[in-house]
Amino acid sequence: MAQKGVPLDRESFSCSICLDLLKDPVTTPCGHSYCMNCIKVHWDTEDGKKLHSCPQCRKTFTPRPVLLKSTMLADLVEQLKKTGLQAAAADHCYAGPEDVACDVCTGRRRKAFKSCLVCLVSYCEKHLQPHRDVPPLKKHKLVEPSNKLQENICSRHDEVMKMFCRTDQQCICYLCSVDDHKGHDTVSAAAERTERQRELEGSRLNIQQRIQDREEDVKLLHQEVEAVNLSADKTAEDSEKIFTQLIRLLENRSSDVKQQVRSLQKREVSRVKELQEKLEQEIAELKRNDAELQKLSHTEDHNQFLHNYPSLSPPRESTDSTGINIRPLRYFEDVTAAVSQVRDELQDVLRDKRTNASLAVTEVDVLLPQAEPKTRAGFLRYSREITLDPNTAHTQLLLSDGNRKATLMSKHQSYSSHTDRFTHCCQVLSRESLTGRCYWEVEWREGVDVSVSYKNIIRTGSSGECLFGLNDKSWALHCDKNSFTLFHNFVHTPVSGPPPSRVGVYLDHSAGVLSFYSVSETMTLLHRVQTSFTQPLYAGLRIYCCGDTAEFCKVK
Repeated sequence: MAQKGVPLDRESFSCSICLDLLKDPVTTPCGHSYCMNCIKVHWDTEDGKKLHSCPQCRKTFTPRPVLLKSTMLADLVEQLKKTGLQAAAADHCYAGPEDVACDVCTGRRRKAFKSCLVCLVSYCEKHLQPHRDVPPLKKHKLVEPSNKLQENICSRHDEVMKMFCRTDQQCICYLCSVDDHKGHDTVSAAAERTERQRELEGSRLNIQQRIQDREEDVKLLHQEVEAVNLSADKTAEDSEKIFTQLIRLLENRSSDVKQQVRSLQKREVSRVKELQEKLEQEIAELKRNDAELQKLSHTEDHNQFLHNYPSLSPPRESTDSTGINIRPLRYFEDVTAAVSQVRDELQDVLRDKRTNASLAVTEVDVLLPQAEPKTRAGFLRYSREITLDPNTAHTQLLLSDGNRKATLMSKHQSYSSHTDRFTHCCQVLSRESLTGRCYWEVEWREGVDVSVSYKNIIRTGSSGECLFGLNDKSWALHCDKNSFTLFHNFVHTPVSGPPPSRVGVYLDHSAGVLSFYSVSETMTLLHRVQTSFTQPLYAGLRIYCCGDTAEFCKVK
């Protein structure tokens, strides 16, 4: 164990591999010491060479030595740790890779304490002492340690640059001022610094004032957020209570209506059973009429059906039918109509502007319809990435770019057989179903139908039932170089405006809104459909000419 008062050298007990104090020290046969883990890792990397060497003296060992922990060396390391503050303090005085080193020190250099702008030298505390004691050196300008002192030397004249050329906006030495910069507006570097310092202080005051103003704004915004949260929480709580009361009221009324209907049902069933015997005499005739109606219902020719329908004679009333009500359900229809009227009136109240809370900064989707966006940024909040479903694509459509782009080819593609495929029309549906509020954009060339459709649209045959826009299951904006036309259920509506190369489609499914926009620097509405959607929709494309393309864009 080291004697008390004898300083321990930290470097002597450091591992030359990790450069830290030894941990579980071991000694190789050549006498050098390492951390047990460090030398093991080093030798593990040399296992392929079949030789194991000392990292310091490079002496090799065969076979690999078995190393045991050196207890005495470990004790000395622990002793060093106890006196580590002094050792660490001494070690801290020396310059590291990122420190400014003393230019006067020899050997291991200490950290610089100050740099002199006159000498252009950095000094540690020891070598700085003459600048504190010698009167001429006391006048030198000392600054914080800097690695950029050589930047103050003129590369041409090897002189300190103490001048500043305002004409060329650069630091110069005195010889430069009477040579290359003769006749320029030159001042001392100190004078220019004073001028720039005033400008800097003015800039700082301006920035500090702006910081203060913005901090006040942040406080106000924080208060506004708290106020909005409190108001929203209270409104949501109150609304929940009101709607709970309304739901309870509707449930009670529903129970009353159900009881009344069941009571009426029981009475009517009893009356019908009493009259049932009287109806037996008419059964034969009703069966004959039913057979005729059944035969007519299976007639595939529409014109023949309509021609024969009026000629069917209604069943004759029996002579004993006086007082017999053969349609008692009319009463129930009246009940349904009354309940429907209540529902419609309630919907009108909920949709009234007086109860339509303005939630412009949120995306709450409750009973109330949302306003359609006005800017492209507003539409992009609802953007959906659309991909095409290969199982629906006509065999002449080539899908590419991750199934976002469709091209009409002259040759048929090798698609597998699938019941969802369009067999007659060169069109395709999206893989994604669309509900809620959605927005997407289509790039097109030459001629294309930008469409939406229910999934149950007919896929086979040449009739209009399978063409986008020529049935009640789809809507199609036909785009060509000269015009737009909106098709739905055999009705076509001309659309004004110059055809753009990109069309934006906005869908609010619950509100029954389908809008088509011309996308450029601004959003120009081409046509808006207001209807009631009964199923999820799918985006679709129909292409007309070989070589033409249409693509669902990746919008940002």
